[in-house]
Amino acid sequence: MRGPGGIFQRAVAAAASLTGKRFGLLVASSLVATSGIVASALSNPADSGPLTALVGRTLAADPQPAAVSPTPPSPSGGSAPGSEKTAEPSSLGTPSSPEPLGAPEPAPEEPAPEPAPPAPMPEAGPIKHVFVVSLASPGYEEAFGPASQMPYLSGTLRSQGTLLSNYALLDDSGIANSIAAISGQPPNAQTTAGCPTYAEFPPGTKANGKGIVRGAGCVYPVETLTLADQLGSARFTWHAYMDGMVDEGGQPATCVHPGSGEAETATPGGYATTQNPFAYFHSLLDLGDCTSNDISIDKLSGDLRKAAETPNYSFIAPTPCDSGAIGRCVAGSPEGAANADAFLSQWVPQILAAPAFKKDGLLIVVFDALPIESGTTPPAGDPLRVGALLISPFASKGGTETVPFNPYSLFRSSEELFGLEKLAMGADPKTKTFAPELLGETRGD
Repeated sequence: MRGPGGIFQRAVAAAASLTGKRFGLLVASSLVATSGIVASALSNPADSGPLTALVGRTLAADPQPAAVSPTPPSPSGGSAPGSEKTAEPSSLGTPSSPEPLGAPEPAPEEPAPEPAPPAPMPEAGPIKHVFVVSLASPGYEEAFGPASQMPYLSGTLRSQGTLLSNYALLDDSGIANSIAAISGQPPNAQTTAGCPTYAEFPPGTKANGKGIVRGAGCVYPVETLTLADQLGSARFTWHAYMDGMVDEGGQPATCVHPGSGEAETATPGGYATTQNPFAYFHSLLDLGDCTSNDISIDKLSGDLRKAAETPNYSFIAPTPCDSGAIGRCVAGSPEGAANADAFLSQWVPQILAAPAFKKDGLLIVVFDALPIESGTTPPAGDPLRVGALLISPFASKGGTETVPFNPYSLFRSSEELFGLEKLAMGADPKTKTFAPELLGETRGD
């Protein structure tokens, strides 16, 4: 596992002292990443789309006036060397240097066009703090049914919110679903295999006109944007809180991931990069956002104490063992759904008691994987149907929503809650959204 390098961290920290955090991170970015963004926008002005809009909106939102250097005085207190002296009129009022006869009149200068006003910043609706807890599902009935293996979820929490009873996964691979949930990118051969290596997309891979990256890879090109990029550019705050994310010395670390092309080396019961979808996007890795915002879960309790310190968007992920996955725990220790339920009972009460949640919050308990052991029988019915739960002052208590949702729906709904532009599969007309009910609007799909 690799965390961010010390030199890079210092560069980001220094640049962040400039006005505007996003501008500071852009200055501190690697030459490759910045060149990629600029080149993409220049070479494809018609297709740069959301990327150009987000970068332009970021810089326009934090303008810095150009410094104007006054003409320095000369040592004797007169005009600076090289400056022209104004001609003195003669005693007869005749200019000392008359203009030549027949000199053409200077053409009137065209007035400079008025600059276009900057695009307005997105605004969140009534919900301004979203908390997403991502787990591995034992199956819909095992999570929410009468014989649930997760009594805290199905008993204590279910009655406090709205159940999305037909929320289904796109694939049984956790990283494929969580990448879709934060970027709208569809599964590919590498992500459906669980990203056994930290594999880059082939050189030259570009998004199509809809912002979707085709091909096989796990680490997306710098032009591929995520919900986190959108939030940062719109001046919303976000954090990903990762359980068990530590450096080689066992200390809490940020944005930990393997080197390019390296294999995942997660230890039983410990952190795994596959629980952390934000670590798979160069837009976050190269521009510093992952270093700044992808942090250890031990920071969560402190951030929840005051609304002003609580991010607008919080993504919370346990270790694979505590998410409910099978075969990812230390030998002989408990595993499965009971671990996921225990994780919820530890952190959800803190979220529900937080001032930010009480004022304008939404908690989404969602599943991103199916922890099925090799050779075992999958759950009855649709194995990808896992359900999800919405708890909020704006959600119906004990309600049930039967519309078919999926990770693209989670992405699109998050974009709509914060008034953001829809990207990739979030913009697909077939992608359902649960945001209208929470915003008090009529569903348009």
